[in-house]
Amino acid sequence: MAQIKWTEPALNDLNEIAEFIALDKPSAANKLVKNVFKTVKRLKDFPDSGKIPEELPETNYREVVVGPCRVFYRVETNNVYILYVMRSERQLRIYLLGDRNDELS
Repeated sequence: MAQIKWTEPALNDLNEIAEFIALDKPSAANKLVKNVFKTVKRLKDFPDSGKIPEELPETNYREVVVGPCRVFYRVETNNVYILYVMRSERQLRIYLLGDRNDELS
């Protein structure tokens, strides 16, 4: 059984998405967060159950989709690291490059 380890950026991502949804519908935001944590929890028993993101075919990253979010993670020995949570309509490359450019500023 693997341990789930959320990174701070992933938690911040999920929080930002939930806050945005909560502006119009707090109950939907609450439901989304619960669904994300429930889906991620199954990775304890099935860490390789997520698919390889089509944008990252040659890497060891995986993703699970919890509409409207994509949750990206990496498995290392007995740990599952949750790395990013993003809205599914965003393009991954732009999303990651945008974050990296913000950090360099």
